[in-house]
Order: sequence, then C-alpha cells, then structure tokens
Amino acid sequence: MNRISTVISQKTNKLLDRFEKPQEALDYSYVKQVEMLNKLRRSLAEITTSRKRLEMQKSRLWENIRLLDAQAARALEADREDLARLALERKNANLMQMQNLDKQIAEMKQEEDNMQEAEKRMSIKVEEFKARKEIIKAQYSAAEAQVKIKESVTGISEEMTDVGMSLNRAEEKTERLRAKSQALDEMINSGVLTDYTSNKDEIEKELEKITVQNSVEEELAKLKSEKQRKKKQQLEHEVQQ
Repeated sequence: MNRISTVISQKTNKLLDRFEKPQEALDYSYVKQVEMLNKLRRSLAEITTSRKRLEMQKSRLWENIRLLDAQAARALEADREDLARLALERKNANLMQMQNLDKQIAEMKQEEDNMQEAEKRMSIKVEEFKARKEIIKAQYSAAEAQVKIKESVTGISEEMTDVGMSLNRAEEKTERLRAKSQALDEMINSGVLTDYTSNKDEIEKELEKITVQNSVEEELAKLKSEKQRKKKQQLEHEVQQ
C-alpha cells in the first residue's frame, strides 16, 4: 500500500508540475490579499461612520440638556415647580444617556485606531508581496527559458527535471502560505467589533431612577434657594428706598 501511495503521489506531483502555472498562482494570491485588505477597509469605514453617528447623537443630547436647564429655571420663576421638576428629570435622564454614549464612543475610537493600524501594516505587506511576486515571476520565466534552451541543446528529457521543478513549486507555495499567514495575522490583530447593545436589569434601572431623583431634588433645592435670595435682595432694596 505504501508503494502504491508513493507512486500515486509521484504521478500527481508530475501532473501538477505539468499544468500548474506559478505566475497565475502568484497573481491569484495577490488578488486574494487585496480582497482581504479591501474588506478590512470597508469594516474600518463602517466603524468610523458609526462613531460619527454617536457623536452627532451626543451633540443633540447636549443641546437638549441646555434647553431643559433653561426651561426648569423659567418654570420656577413662574411658580410652576411641577414643570421645573419634570424638566430636571428629563435633563438628568439625558445626562445618563450621554454618559453611556461617551463610553461607547471611546470604545469605538479605540477599535477604529486598532483597525487603522492593522490596515497600514497590511497595506505594506500587500505592496511588498506585489513587488516580490513580480520578481519571482520574472525569475521563473528566465529559469524556464534557460531550462528549455539547455534541454534542446543537451537532449535532456523532461523527466530529468522533476526534482528541480518540485523544489521550485514547493518554494513558491511556501511563499504564498507565508503571505496568507501574515495577512491573516493582521486581520486577527485588528480585533472584533464590540457589541455596544446591552440590556439593563431591573436593579440597575431602579438605581438609575434613584440617582436621577436625587439629582433633581438637589437642583430643585438650588433653584429655590436662588429664588429666595433674589426675593430677599429685592426686599432689602425696597426697604433702603
């Protein structure tokens, strides 16, 4: 059985040598690397777009917070404590949302930086492989031409070149595997996109509600104190007159 397997392997290798074109194999390897690089660039563009969307959402929340602050002050001036309380509750809810956005933006920015670095490294590797493959193709063509000339002169049969051709094919395949391994390393180093969606349990929701209420009470007390101070100043001014 071992002898049969050896014979089959030898025949298969000989057949591969006859039909395999190293130039085409190298070009195909380069195309696959370019495809992986483009895929990485598309992923980078997607995460950049997502980060910018979150930043726009944060900007809108900040504008809404300032508006609610002003509304709370106006409501208290009009002796509408209920409206002031409602505005402050909404303000603090927006503040908590903005804190979550800040965390998500920071995480996405880190992921974006990692992917940018991976893209730079992979671009260099692809360009290096491109230059190397052209050199190998030229060397192979020259070697092939030399072999044909020498065969025609010396009458050496094609079978006598099996060993040398097998070595050439093994070297070329090794180079392709190394290039593929390097490209895969760059993709792995870029990391996995973080899932930023999360579901909060009931305890967390209650704790956040308590935080919002405490903040509302504190700000409401400050607004009341400011209102009393203004009234006191007004009375003192009237007495002096």
